[in-house]
Amino acid sequence: MLFELRQYRVRPGCRDDLVRLMEEVVIPFQASKGMVVVGSFVAVDDPDLYVWIRRFEDEEERQRLYAAVYESERWKEEIAPLIGPLLDRERMVVTRLRPTSKSVVR
Repeated sequence: MLFELRQYRVRPGCRDDLVRLMEEVVIPFQASKGMVVVGSFVAVDDPDLYVWIRRFEDEEERQRLYAAVYESERWKEEIAPLIGPLLDRERMVVTRLRPTSKSVVR
């Protein structure tokens, strides 16, 4: 199992807009392509932090699903232009994780 922890820094005052876009458009679209979103979070003490986690069987599945999502016309023409203005992309952090043997998240 492979997890992807995605930490997004949102432009000031835009977090609610990003959360709405993620929950109403991005996550459902990605799920329709086969992605598994384990969780979606906002930081309690940081108004500009949004975090979400995706799960993949392995690196091959991750690459296949990336292509299905990010190379699609809908993503490129409709969804990506909505996300860009909300994010501070230079501060975005994506970390790939493998669960340890004692992890309850697998």
